[in-house]
Amino acid sequence: MAAGDVHAAPNTGRSHSVGLCADGTVRATGWNGAGQCDVAAWRGVTGVAAGWRRTLGLVADGTVVAAGRLREGACDVSHWREVVALACGDWHSVGLSADGTTVAVGNDRRGQCAVHTWRDVVAVAAGSLHTVGLTDEGRVLAVGDRSAGACDVGAWRDVVAVAAGSFHTVAVTAAGRAVAVGGNDSGQCDVAGWRGIVAVAAGSTHTLGLRTDGTVVAAGSNGHGQCDITGWSAIRPPA
Repeated sequence: MAAGDVHAAPNTGRSHSVGLCADGTVRATGWNGAGQCDVAAWRGVTGVAAGWRRTLGLVADGTVVAAGRLREGACDVSHWREVVALACGDWHSVGLSADGTTVAVGNDRRGQCAVHTWRDVVAVAAGSLHTVGLTDEGRVLAVGDRSAGACDVGAWRDVVAVAAGSFHTVAVTAAGRAVAVGGNDSGQCDVAGWRGIVAVAAGSTHTLGLRTDGTVVAAGSNGHGQCDITGWSAIRPPA
């Protein structure tokens, strides 16, 4: 792969898109009203995450860089160390540390940043007003807004992957099944019949599932064609 080629799955905020290149640089395009696309100077980046009006970059040394709106504090990540994964909600940012603890900054009006007590976490995801964490025992933790039910994950077991939409949460179990809770006004949680799933992704009002054979299934709103995945094949799960 040539230097400059995008080598990680693109990440999207509400109005901008971000790509991580093989040489550790980052590309961004779209609306830049808060400077969220000002990433051209970043180097040594190994992961990216995009939220509303901001972009985060995980550097190879475990530090984090940010571009975009400063007002809510979601870009206050310069003090983070030994971070291995990132997630962005609308107005908050979450980091997973190498020791399995978590950090979060930004708008915390619904308690979505109350993750400091979490331990043994291996993955994180962030919705509009909630945060979820996957533990090494296959359980899921959640904090934040509970009005839509997106935090009702306490009964889940044997989970191997999680994703967060704006107001819903989706997970994959070790048996390859998908489970979902939260807002379901567009059918985005109608995933109970899915089988052979290895990864999931969640948008505002839709959910995608990747099957073991590389095909994709979708549920939820298709108002902009976001569920038009018929014919997709040989799709690879995220690294």
